Amino acid sequence: MAIELNKKTGINLKKGSTISLEKDGKRLEHICVGLNWGVIERTEKHSFLGFIKWEDKQTWSVDLDGSVSTFATDKQYIDTVYYRKLLSDDGSIKHSGDDLVGDRNGDDGLDNEIIEINLKSVDSRVQTIVLYLNSFKGQDFATIPYAKIRVFEGSKHQVNDVLATFNLASEPQFRGFVSMVMGKIVRKPNGNWEFIAIGEPVSASGIEETIRCISEQYL
Repeated sequence: MAIELNKKTGINLKKGSTISLEKDGKRLEHICVGLNWGVIERTEKHSFLGFIKWEDKQTWSVDLDGSVSTFATDKQYIDTVYYRKLLSDDGSIKHSGDDLVGDRNGDDGLDNEIIEINLKSVDSRVQTIVLYLNSFKGQDFATIPYAKIRVFEGSKHQVNDVLATFNLASEPQFRGFVSMVMGKIVRKPNGNWEFIAIGEPVSASGIEETIRCISEQYL
């Protein structure tokens, strides 16, 4: 069931939530999906004779890769946009580039990677656009403090209206996984598009394996 959209602040999506990509009764043409995540931080306590003497705070950079793959009505694979291919073959999907670190000082509210989609220019064969996340270094999602996505109207330089946010915080279901399907954008029979929040881990270690899981489970 579609959820009523708050045009000013967006809605906080839950797994399985759906929003129609429209504004004031008109189809949206330019939308972005922003990805934001934090570095891994741990504090180690050092003691002597049972007394804590000092603490060390350690941080590890997190290289998450946001990617998009497109599929036709018959589930046929069409194209993938990712950190090594920043523009789709039809020119409708653009990737801002690879972020190798993540937020170092807590959530700064800014997107680390942005995927821009011109829905009007998407190849007519495309039925489904799937967004997914891979941990390049193989860092367990359960160890990453937060991973969020937001769907907004605008460009990587300007946010006009936030349509929805989806918080993929570390949860027990992500423990032991390094890949997840975030959501998909589906073309409806009337030509409109809708975003469906998924937020599920998949048993894959990289982009190629994730595409295979998507083909088998999410189309």
